[in-house]
Amino acid sequence: MTQAIPATLIPGDGIGPEIVDATLAALDALGAPFEWDRQVAGLAGVQVAGDPLPAETLASIRRTRLALKGPLETPSGGGYRSSNVRLREEFKLYANLRPARTLIPGGRFDKIDLVVVRENLEGLYIGHEHFVQIDDDPHAVAMATGINPRAGSRRLLEFAFQHAVATGRKKVTIVHKANIMKALTGIFLETGLELYERKYKGQFVLDTVIIDACAMKLVLNPWQFDMLVTTNLFGDILSDLVAGLVGGLGMTPGANIGTDAAIFEAVHGSAPDIAGKGIANPIALMLATAMMLDHCRLPDLALRLRNGINDALNVDNVRTGDLGGKASTSEFTKALVSRIANS
Repeated sequence: MTQAIPATLIPGDGIGPEIVDATLAALDALGAPFEWDRQVAGLAGVQVAGDPLPAETLASIRRTRLALKGPLETPSGGGYRSSNVRLREEFKLYANLRPARTLIPGGRFDKIDLVVVRENLEGLYIGHEHFVQIDDDPHAVAMATGINPRAGSRRLLEFAFQHAVATGRKKVTIVHKANIMKALTGIFLETGLELYERKYKGQFVLDTVIIDACAMKLVLNPWQFDMLVTTNLFGDILSDLVAGLVGGLGMTPGANIGTDAAIFEAVHGSAPDIAGKGIANPIALMLATAMMLDHCRLPDLALRLRNGINDALNVDNVRTGDLGGKASTSEFTKALVSRIANS
């Protein structure tokens, strides 16, 4: 019998509880050994504890070092910072892993299988910003400072290169803007080239591309790429672009990996406009859970989950409205559970 794996569960806001329930049903069908500690965050955290990230939630993740979360809503007003950003900072989740794979064939882009690895803590997202007053305008000039330490760049690139080797990726492309931002992104490019020559040469092909050219090439011919690795801002933009190649954020999972914790999530928003209607697409969170199973060294369960999703979509043709079907969340979940039970 597989030993129980303690994990923190954050249902989240909006459609979060609905897609979490659907995902738990799939995990139950798999017999996945997670032992859940249910906690709140986001708007639900404010309502329960007056904080989007209550102390109990943080303590739970510190204890389990593993979490699955639904989408979180950042409350408007009150000076609240994004709970997702706070979680990354709190647990030093330096690597954001965003795979994108075609699940429903026949679209504008077919047979897509890409991974974006994004640095998660540094760059222009550190939030060092201020205004400079000129005459009577206190916001006459806006300034921001980006920071990319060599150590942080190397840590992220090492993770990406190791992941490429472990998952059989044939090509890794470093995305940068070192032709203009020679220091800020030049250090990332330089560190990646040095690391490849020293440790990984011959294990995969390494390529480099400037960010704007990368965006164009992804639209013209995404199949020329295999894995993209880049800094925080560029990774944020490209991961959503790549999601668009496979049907949008509703089809793309995310993992935030650090030395001491890993948090898996659906990367889409809380969609309050459809919350409670039973029509939400749970696939992104389910795929994030498959990544969580891989992380916990349960690849057989991860494969059964992914195969079940594929069969429910393409053999049974059970799809939610955003995918051109008419199925409810519960109807898709029922089809998936049936597929898992028979796998």
